[in-house]
Amino acid sequence: MLVISAFVAFLSLKWALAPTPAEASSIRDAEIEHTIRVYASPLLKSAGLEPSDVSLHILNDKAVNAFVAGGQRIFLTSGLLMSADRPEQVVGVLAHEIGHIIGGHLARMNGAVADARNKALIGQLVGFALGVLSKDSSVLAATSLKGSDIALQGLLKFSRTQERSADQVAADLLENTGTSASGLLEFFEILKDQELLVRARQDNYAVTHPLTQDRIAFIREHIDNSRFSANRLPDRIQVMHDRMVAKLRAFINPPRQTLLEYSEDDPAISSRYARAIALYRDARVDKALELVDELIEIAPDDPYFHELLGQILFENARLKGALPAYERAVEFRPREPLLRVGLAHVQIELNSPDLIKSAINNLEQAQRYDRLMPFSWQLAATAYGRNGQLGVSSLALAEYNLLLGKFLDAQGQARKAARLLPTNSPGWLRAQDIKATARRARERQSTR
Repeated sequence: MLVISAFVAFLSLKWALAPTPAEASSIRDAEIEHTIRVYASPLLKSAGLEPSDVSLHILNDKAVNAFVAGGQRIFLTSGLLMSADRPEQVVGVLAHEIGHIIGGHLARMNGAVADARNKALIGQLVGFALGVLSKDSSVLAATSLKGSDIALQGLLKFSRTQERSADQVAADLLENTGTSASGLLEFFEILKDQELLVRARQDNYAVTHPLTQDRIAFIREHIDNSRFSANRLPDRIQVMHDRMVAKLRAFINPPRQTLLEYSEDDPAISSRYARAIALYRDARVDKALELVDELIEIAPDDPYFHELLGQILFENARLKGALPAYERAVEFRPREPLLRVGLAHVQIELNSPDLIKSAINNLEQAQRYDRLMPFSWQLAATAYGRNGQLGVSSLALAEYNLLLGKFLDAQGQARKAARLLPTNSPGWLRAQDIKATARRARERQSTR
């Protein structure tokens, strides 16, 4: 189930000039996340990183952008993914961003940003002093702007150095995994055209990742000397990529646009997939179901086709039909938290005592793999409440509100949970943690 929602995360200072993820919306989808994870895992292992320790996030933004934030978190925009014709292009970008992680560039950038702010502040103070002494406001403005410009230029110079370093790591990672760097070069060629645009029309990546001709020349030289330059990723990866792009376009773009882009005469799986989603979004449910049934007949063990079937049936109030579809999806990928949450949602809506217990089990399994999904905690609160577990229900609501940044509500629900749960039990101790975390967060907010 592709879900677009407000993005909620606790992040440290991000790359200078990068968009603010907390103000964007995120995309959660089991299939898309699995595809990106398939791209990234060999690179992360080659870099000496545990893939499960690095989180991958997709932002619903048509701008072509990618960046690292909050430690080992990689952010990719839907615009970047939808603009990539080949998986090698996304793999190249991921290799570059992993280069920033293992180079410790985020921590260094934080220091550079602080230094730039100090330089800009000094420029403003000098401008203020000279303006007062000369009694000429234009001197104040000119000097302040000069200070800010010097600070910005210094920051961009630092950023270019870091980008060049990340390019070197990316080339090494691609070489170590036997992957061609041609995709990264193709992506750089796209960015080169961006630098010719005025700032208002540039994609953010062109500004946050200053591109120079020597960076492009470096990747070209690497390709000329690499024994893997002619390599292509396996056909199955290209199929996964085409499906991911089709799915994003079908869910994000207007249905009419998708139906024009993916012809009815095109037999490709990705094309049929996109059309099924577009028809469902266009309220042509029966036609959408026909296409999904065809896809399931072609690939009966594909969890994501069963998931789409369940989603269409669920959102059209056909709950009894949605249940086996989600059950099949979970059967094929039991460790996928988003699929278990989808199944639990159907079970809760059907509101049978036996299904409520199963829903609780599915949600607890999902939270073993992903505790940062607010919707799972919201559903858990409902399921626990219907099962008579009022203390655990309040604790789930405390988790939910904490993730959403509703710290006062989180404190209130944690206090309620602590009253209802046995003292010193794991749930009671977690309630104390939430109360303390929410209190500190509120104190930080009050001092801003």
